[in-house]
Amino acid sequence: MNTTVNADPAELAKFSELAHRWWDPESEFRPLHQINPLRLGWIDGLARLQDQHVLDVGCGGGILADAMARKGAQVTGIDLSTKALRVAQLHALEASTPHIRYREVSAEALAQEQPESFDIVTCMEMLEHVPDPASVVRACATLVRPGGWVFFSTIHRNPKAFLFAIVGAEYLLKLLPRGTHEYARFIRPSELAAFARAAGLEVVQERGLEYNPLTRRYCLSHDTSVNYLMATRRSLGA
Repeated sequence: MNTTVNADPAELAKFSELAHRWWDPESEFRPLHQINPLRLGWIDGLARLQDQHVLDVGCGGGILADAMARKGAQVTGIDLSTKALRVAQLHALEASTPHIRYREVSAEALAQEQPESFDIVTCMEMLEHVPDPASVVRACATLVRPGGWVFFSTIHRNPKAFLFAIVGAEYLLKLLPRGTHEYARFIRPSELAAFARAAGLEVVQERGLEYNPLTRRYCLSHDTSVNYLMATRRSLGA
C-alpha cells in the first residue's frame, strides 16, 4: 500500500504562515470570504445541506465548512495544515458553530477508514495545490455514499487563466499573495471530468466563477475558462 501523503510541504507551509489571518475578511483570504456565499448557495441548491453528513476536504480555516454547518449540515472538515485547523477549531468555539468537527487527516487515509460515510463531499480550491489531484478525486468518490454528491472547484489551465488568475489576481490587482498558484498545476475541466468519471462519478453541472474588477464582486456564470466549479454524483451502482 502506498503510504506517501498526497501533499506538497511547501504548499502546506505557505498557507500555515497565513493561518492566523484566515477569518479576517480584509486579509489575503478576502476572495474566499467573497465567493463563499456563491459556492454555498450553489451547493445547497443542488444537494440540500440540511441534515446531511458533509465532508469538506482541504477545509483550511473552515470558511466553507462553518457556513455549511450553519445551513444545518453535520460537517467534518479535514486538512493537513495543523495551524489552519487550529484556527478553524477556535473560530467554531468562539462562534458556537453547531455540528462541526475538524481532523488532521488526508482524504486518502480517511477513505480507507470511512468509505461511503458521507452524503456530500466538497473539495474546493484545493486540487490545484496537491501533487496528485486524481488521487484526491478517487478518495472523494470513495468517501461519498452511492447516490451522494461530490463538489469540486479549481482553475482552468489555459493562457486566459494564467493571465487572470496569476498575472491579474496576484500581481496587478493583488487579490492574492504572489506565488499562491502554480500554472502547471491548474486543471482543465475535461481533465477533472475524466478524473471524476474514472472514479465512478457522473458530472452533473459545471459553473464558472467570474470576478469583475470594477465592481470588485464575483458571480457565477457559464464561463468556465478561468475559475470553475463542478458538481458530480456517485452512481448508485458504484
